[in-house]
Amino acid sequence: MKELLLLALLLGQPPAAPALYDEKANGAQQIEKALAEAKRGKKNVLLQFGANWCHWCHKLHKLCDEDKALAAELKKSFVVVLIDVDKKHNEDINQRYGNPTKLGLPVLVVLDARGKQLWTQDSGKLEEGDHHDPAKVLAFLKQWAPKR
Repeated sequence: MKELLLLALLLGQPPAAPALYDEKANGAQQIEKALAEAKRGKKNVLLQFGANWCHWCHKLHKLCDEDKALAAELKKSFVVVLIDVDKKHNEDINQRYGNPTKLGLPVLVVLDARGKQLWTQDSGKLEEGDHHDPAKVLAFLKQWAPKR
């Protein structure tokens, strides 16, 4: 892996970001599986609509992965599903939830464990300058975590 990174840098090409979204996954099946897991764990489902080319999608994912408070809240309260919407992939799922991608990418949709849509969040409102604000993201997660 280090050799590929070094080669890319020597050739003057930035290394490609790893794929976050499964470009072949059936969004309906992903959600069905997540809802079953959410029911068992008494959690909500967090759908993140995005695409592998989306720089902001990668930024949000990295923040949630590396920030300990965000990672803990996600693990405790949500089943996260990354829904690929590149080139109209999973367009039926986008339409099912009121076309959230019209707000840009990434966009977040919160479902309860029964599949009821609770909220759609424009992730731009969670940004601060050139990054997502951890405090804003954590406040959003806490607001939409299931009440225990």
